[in-house]
Amino acid sequence: MLDVVTWTLDPILLEWKGLRVGWYSILFAFGLIVFGYAIVSKMWRREKLPEDWLTALFYYVVIGTIVGARLGHCLFYQPEYYLANPSEILKVWHGGLASHGGVLGIMIAIYIYSRHVTHRSMLWTFDRLCVPVGLVAGMIRLGNLCNHEIYGHATDVPWAFRFITNIGEWRAGAEPIFSAPSHPTQIYEAAFYFLVFGLMLWLYWRRDAQRHVGLMFGITMVLIFTFRFFIEYLKNDQVPDEAMTGIGIAKWLAIPSVLVSIGFIVALLLKGKKYRTPVLWVVGVSLHLIFFGILYLLHRPDTLAAVSQALNIGQWLSIPIVLLGLWSIWYSLTCKRPADGRIV
Repeated sequence: MLDVVTWTLDPILLEWKGLRVGWYSILFAFGLIVFGYAIVSKMWRREKLPEDWLTALFYYVVIGTIVGARLGHCLFYQPEYYLANPSEILKVWHGGLASHGGVLGIMIAIYIYSRHVTHRSMLWTFDRLCVPVGLVAGMIRLGNLCNHEIYGHATDVPWAFRFITNIGEWRAGAEPIFSAPSHPTQIYEAAFYFLVFGLMLWLYWRRDAQRHVGLMFGITMVLIFTFRFFIEYLKNDQVPDEAMTGIGIAKWLAIPSVLVSIGFIVALLLKGKKYRTPVLWVVGVSLHLIFFGILYLLHRPDTLAAVSQALNIGQWLSIPIVLLGLWSIWYSLTCKRPADGRIV
């Protein structure tokens, strides 16, 4: 039978003349730059794609991931601190990256990349990028484990971890202060993301799923962010509960719905009738969400307040990404798009 694990790993792997290299930075760099690049490079050779596309993709993804994930963490979780100390935003090696911000940063980067480099649809590019995503995400979560951060609620399960809560003082020579035995949610997430990585490898190499433009991207987003939604129930909040009060569930549902709707309306105007069906679906679903949200707001404000406080910001941010993934799966199976993703 397992006993409680007392986790005492030093987050800093190397330290020399004030320069510190942490496990988090090493795992992040190896996941994104070494393993991620190696996997995508092999896919590029398999499909005989231009080498300069791969080089450009590398820079776009690295910059989009780091900038998006860092700004996402700073703005979603600790805006007051980072706005008061803007120089801290640049200290990525201290940890603090938000996957939701990383997704947004990559989306913006790939939009620019698709328009100016490949001239193929964003979904075509995402289908290839999503293959190593699970591996990279899993290694980042192991980095969080090394940093003694983003762990779960107190629990009595036999595999619970006790984390050091005063890392800075402990490294300076103080006695460690341990958390209560808690869920090692970093390990839960890493294990799931590695499974997603294996599934994406199988879909790409064995099933050629990338021929259905948008399918692999949709599956990845649905799996990862549905899991993220539910794992949040085991994790400690990274923002105060007050951050979610004052805005009812109707508004939280309406905002992403309206934004997505506007995006597809713009696509309709730019591309013509072939986007009519997706736009109508998205607009219709959005209107229903807004309508039912308003009804709840008018008739069940007590329920709204309870639900609003029960979900943290990570869960709210996961909802529109899961919806985007579902749409991508539906789009890949119903819309006619060349398998090479060319914009026609």
